[in-house]
Amino acid sequence: MIPDRLIEEGTLRTDGTRTSVEVRIPWYRAIPASCIADVELTVDGASAPRESITWTMNDRTFTLDELPEETDEWWYVLDSAVVSGELPVVGDREHTVEVGLKLYIPYIITDHGVLQIEEHNTKTMKAEETKAEAIDA
Repeated sequence: MIPDRLIEEGTLRTDGTRTSVEVRIPWYRAIPASCIADVELTVDGASAPRESITWTMNDRTFTLDELPEETDEWWYVLDSAVVSGELPVVGDREHTVEVGLKLYIPYIITDHGVLQIEEHNTKTMKAEETKAEAIDA
């Protein structure tokens, strides 16, 4: 619905082995973390392995497999989340960053069940090198 704002400009961070970027909700209302169905992170055509991807919001970090159980954590429209994955990236140069996101919208029921939206966004930005502990924060 609002895919062009999915990736936050200037938020690409790397420690050389793990890379992160901040994302904004592509919807006009908050949703619980349990409605985040899938996340993909790609830099310069290389994808982070799904099992390495983490999602950080509200000062808490989750694996993608933990998100379906998180009904008490909410992603608010004014807050960025951090998507991180094992992806070696060289800092201080331009990279093509892609994020794919699948969300369930729990309050919209269709003939096929709960509405699921899928959004993708691509941006070019420089990677800032950082310490390992800063990637998921």
